[in-house]
Amino acid sequence: MDEWQVYLAGEIHSNWRQQIIDAAEAAELPVVFTGPVTDHEASDMCGVRILGDEEQPFWRDHKGASLNAIRTRTMLEAADIVVVRFGEKYKQWNAAFDAGFAAALNVPLITLHDDEHVHALKEINAAASASARTPEQVVEILKYVTTQA
Repeated sequence: MDEWQVYLAGEIHSNWRQQIIDAAEAAELPVVFTGPVTDHEASDMCGVRILGDEEQPFWRDHKGASLNAIRTRTMLEAADIVVVRFGEKYKQWNAAFDAGFAAALNVPLITLHDDEHVHALKEINAAASASARTPEQVVEILKYVTTQA
């Protein structure tokens, strides 16, 4: 395989994605990264911005989630590996959904989370090929699987 498609799913409130991207570039790994829209406001409001306003929050969120699903599902289906970060802030239901979707597609999954979430994520970790605690560990996994080094 010339280039591996790696989808970076999950938490959007820290720089974990950039840490992985920078380290992978420095290591000259044969990977291309994709991911969801990480601008929270843009992601939440895309549906009403494009398709029109909604009075009820449910329908506003439904429109946004439906549009975001086009990107997410397409990129998850094209991924060779999915990395899902569960962060400290908020309950990341979207991250759990992405992990489940990747598992259903039989796409190798790497979870990334702190030790405090081990119990809460036990089923997702059981479906994952690896469960990392740091972005550096994710890069080392990517290095090993893409270059055998």
